[in-house]
Amino acid sequence: MKKIITTTNAPAPIGPYNQAILSGNTLYTSGQIAIDPKTNQLVLEDITKETEQVMKNVKAILDEAGYTFEDVIKTTIFLSDMNNFAKVNEVYGQYFDEATAPARETVAVKALPKFVNVEISVIAVR
Repeated sequence: MKKIITTTNAPAPIGPYNQAILSGNTLYTSGQIAIDPKTNQLVLEDITKETEQVMKNVKAILDEAGYTFEDVIKTTIFLSDMNNFAKVNEVYGQYFDEATAPARETVAVKALPKFVNVEISVIAVR
């Protein structure tokens, strides 16, 4: 059985998908990009601010489902330019304890939705 997770504190989906799905005790989030849910505008001033907004959006979904970053077991990061890896990793790292950080992959892609520079999804388990 699956439960749809929705919050106004993260961007509304821009296609036929939900912000997250809770199945049993596992939460699967859709990829989050740097849309500010208050203004519905992209935050693209620089890669650091963009990544901060992405992580805020992920946090809002985790919060809505009753999860924290401590519950995250797997993340996927998509980058439009691998040269942004260090700056994205610096922001991302602020959300996890290095000793208990989740498994992760980071993939460079040709383009992302709305031509953003970073998209992140997570899987969390309680």
